[in-house]
Amino acid sequence: MDCKVLIVEDEETSRVCLTDMLELENYKVYTVAGGEEAKKLVEDVSPHIVLTDLKLLDMNGIEVIRAVKDISPKTICIVITGYATIETAVEAMKAGAFSYLKKPFRREELLVTLKKAQEVLAIQEENDSLKLKLQKQREQSILGTSPQIQTVRDIIKKVADTDSTVLILGESGTGKELVAKELHRQSSRSGNPFIPINCGAIPEELLESELFGYEKGAFTGAIATKIGRFEAADKGTVFLDEIGDMSVGLQVKILRVLQEREFERIGGRKSIKVDIRIIAATNQDLERAVAEKRFREDLYYRLNVIPISLPPLRERREDIPLLATHFLETISTKKNKKVTGIDPEAMKILEEYDWPGNVREMVNLIERLVVLKENGTITVDDLPASILKKKLTTSLEPFHLPTEGVDFNTAVDDFERKLIKIALHKADGVKKKAADFLNLNRTTLIEKMKRKGLLN
Repeated sequence: MDCKVLIVEDEETSRVCLTDMLELENYKVYTVAGGEEAKKLVEDVSPHIVLTDLKLLDMNGIEVIRAVKDISPKTICIVITGYATIETAVEAMKAGAFSYLKKPFRREELLVTLKKAQEVLAIQEENDSLKLKLQKQREQSILGTSPQIQTVRDIIKKVADTDSTVLILGESGTGKELVAKELHRQSSRSGNPFIPINCGAIPEELLESELFGYEKGAFTGAIATKIGRFEAADKGTVFLDEIGDMSVGLQVKILRVLQEREFERIGGRKSIKVDIRIIAATNQDLERAVAEKRFREDLYYRLNVIPISLPPLRERREDIPLLATHFLETISTKKNKKVTGIDPEAMKILEEYDWPGNVREMVNLIERLVVLKENGTITVDDLPASILKKKLTTSLEPFHLPTEGVDFNTAVDDFERKLIKIALHKADGVKKKAADFLNLNRTTLIEKMKRKGLLN
């Protein structure tokens, strides 16, 4: 770092002496005689360090420090004076001075003080850099430029640092747990546990003990007391994924935790208080579940304080290139592969695909492509048949019915012939691959090709 030092000294001899000393040590030195000049120069050049005398003609060094800190809070100020007292030293430190040197001081003493100041500046710069990287990471953890995703990010920013209960709604694979983690990460609870639990993946008889824990001897096999997820998450966040799959009996107990922030372990009599935030998620229509008596109405309203709806990937196709490229770079690095990108034609097919499994399906597909490709660029030939079927059906020219009509059998025969030719072209003549594109058995495709004279 090219360190800039501003010397504020009204004695010309001292200014020249200090300037020569510091320039020999490769500091970039600026000098002024008074406080007003110092303020203007701080605004113009933003020095890293200000070295100021305590007594000046137009103002004292304490006033200079305060003025500098108002303009540039990160600038380090060092006071030098021939009239040192404990009172002035304390006042200088309160004003924001980094150090206090009494005249006459030795050259080594000044240089050591400046070196320490530079170390502090380096730490500040590193911290600022880490904070910027962390902020960028947080902003990019939910990727996308579509209006729907921007709305999701805006809601997260507004509600993250509150204790309001959030209900995340969306199809499987849309990233509900990612949103829950982002809510936790941007909250004041971020230094405490984030405990996820998939309510649909754990059998009902085990889910209660997972959530609430149990006392020793509560049932056969309970040979020791076990702490549940709610207790483990104290001061943090519990994420109840697929809460729509939870039994009505357990819903009553969850309602109590939401209302009272307390519960009992299985087999226990003592109420345990916890300070937790609950975030829930589901891919079900909870309003319909309430109407069908599968989900408690009171719990639904307790959970649905702030709803966040995640759009399926097919409704934000403009985000597909960004997501695909991000996953490709991440997975290629993780797997130590050299896959460098996706060519435009292949990317267009990915954009046109409906992604029934949403982002999760995309991650799995990109991993498959990276592992099999190993290096180079992903092309259309690398895409699986399930993705290409969509392209085949949309690439056919639209059929126009003429006013004089058509022969139905001839039109159907021409359509099949064209479809088979397209599949063969995409499969480079490999009949098994072409049959996969058309979702046919290989023998069925060959039989059709024989009837249409396409085997040659």
